[in-house]
Amino acid sequence: MNFASDNTAGISERILKAINEASTGFAGSYGGDDATRALEARFAEVFETDLTVFPLATGTAANALSIATITPPWRAVLCSENAHIMTDECGAAEMFTGGAKLIGLAGRNAKYSARTLAERLETWPPGAPHHTQPASLSLSQASEFGSVWQPDELAEIGEVARAHGLKVHMDGARFANAVASLQCAPADITWRAGVDILSFGATKNGALAAEAIVVFDKELAASLPFRRMKTGHLLSKGRFLAVQLLAYLEDGHWLKLAGHSNAMATRLAEAIEASPKARLAAPVEANEVFAYLDHTVHEALQTAGADYHEWPMSVPDKEDPPREGEVLARFVASFQTSGQEVGRFAQVIGGL
Repeated sequence: MNFASDNTAGISERILKAINEASTGFAGSYGGDDATRALEARFAEVFETDLTVFPLATGTAANALSIATITPPWRAVLCSENAHIMTDECGAAEMFTGGAKLIGLAGRNAKYSARTLAERLETWPPGAPHHTQPASLSLSQASEFGSVWQPDELAEIGEVARAHGLKVHMDGARFANAVASLQCAPADITWRAGVDILSFGATKNGALAAEAIVVFDKELAASLPFRRMKTGHLLSKGRFLAVQLLAYLEDGHWLKLAGHSNAMATRLAEAIEASPKARLAAPVEANEVFAYLDHTVHEALQTAGADYHEWPMSVPDKEDPPREGEVLARFVASFQTSGQEVGRFAQVIGGL
């Protein structure tokens, strides 16, 4: 019963096959190969627009480089106070921007509202050199607490951002899970809603190590080849990133993988809701489940060998903190999570 992280899962067979096939013979280096050259056309088809793609190996690099592209060193990026870039990337965004400031916004389930954003911006002293001026905002789709931003929510935030001259970055580490959950076009929750630059994740959803920066504003892309090289993120054997992404997107494979992990998370949530000694801490809208467990449930799951994380840092909803004797736990389903594992989980907590 491994629910620790989607990063603990293996590699999709289709993607592994693509890597093996790319390993035969020779190909151009530093992106000068056929697979890398094919990426933009494939992404443009998925997102229904002209765009620029930069394949990378890690999500932290994708986030930090994206934010550096739209945020000068003397300005600020607004994000959720629970954002991964704020709490889990060791200041990478601040380093890659050369000193820009991250400013957190409150909101349930790691989602801030357009109203919260607007109210914060309206109180900002414009042009005052004593106050770091905002340049951009970032949001995670799906959020750090497993919630999904609806297209209309994103459109409202995009409208506020445009009114204040801000660029919009989306951390899409679990973008596939969000698209599979919403059953919408990828364009509806990116460029059509005002997103300028996307960190497109694949590693958590079946790739070995493959992410991409997707730039919807071509003018913004001009500096990225140099930023990527200077920070050491241009792989010499770039075809091994590109073939992963091509296999990932082929025939909707990415959404099939994400749909499975979402479905397994829903089944975990149903088992939790059926127990009188456990309750959900946040809505389950993608492949993460946050739950408050009575200590007896927590101990029983650990004894049974379930692997998951206690979540001590923060709670999804400050108005609904853990009660006495409860543990906040995070469970993550992956494309490899089996129905048998979920059934065993339900059996353990159902027997208490």
